[in-house]
Amino acid sequence: MPQQVTFSGNADPLSITLLLMNLGIGVILSLLLSWHFKKFGSTLSNREEFAQVFPFVLLTTALIITVVKSSLALSLGLVGALSIVRFRTPIKEPEELAYLFIAIAMGLGLGANQTIPTVIAGPGILLVMALIRLTRRGNDNKNLYLSIDWKNPVEGNPDRLLQSLNTVISKHVLSCDLRRFDARADSMEATYLLDIASTDHLSELVDELRSSFPLIGVTFLDQNQLPSI
Repeated sequence: MPQQVTFSGNADPLSITLLLMNLGIGVILSLLLSWHFKKFGSTLSNREEFAQVFPFVLLTTALIITVVKSSLALSLGLVGALSIVRFRTPIKEPEELAYLFIAIAMGLGLGANQTIPTVIAGPGILLVMALIRLTRRGNDNKNLYLSIDWKNPVEGNPDRLLQSLNTVISKHVLSCDLRRFDARADSMEATYLLDIASTDHLSELVDELRSSFPLIGVTFLDQNQLPSI
């Protein structure tokens, strides 16, 4: 018979056995979510490191909801505690926020003892997103990040340097989107998101960049965060 723990003040019995079962299911769901993010995510951040946050978020949310829903006093105390919490680390990518949101949603479902809907809906959402990503990857076009490191550029005007880079890059890609530009006295760094028709054009792009700018460093990153050149 499940053990019962009762809190004072309009409390509902809290089943330790049910809590442990939901936490065990939460571990499985969080591992699935982490794998999905590392496999199908497209953010430029370190996905391997960021995916380790999901088990903490999911299990902590499930524990908080399980405890709080058993007592009105605890729920009011939680509102007061959250009002003084400040998170200093910004979430820069919308995709990261979406994965955190689904981790919280799974934790809420398990904490509210909605185990079956959570087990069905959570993996179902991930499956739909995986199919969408696989469908997009089936297209001929490919998105790559281009990271440029330019030491001791000959020209001193950053605007002219950037314009020269854009001219060369535009010749070999379908579209390019400047994501970061950092100009210093003796160096310049830039990051582009490229849409290319085929990876066969990468060699031509690298050759022209290195011939036009001999001191330039070129790195390509695919969606799995691995250097391709």
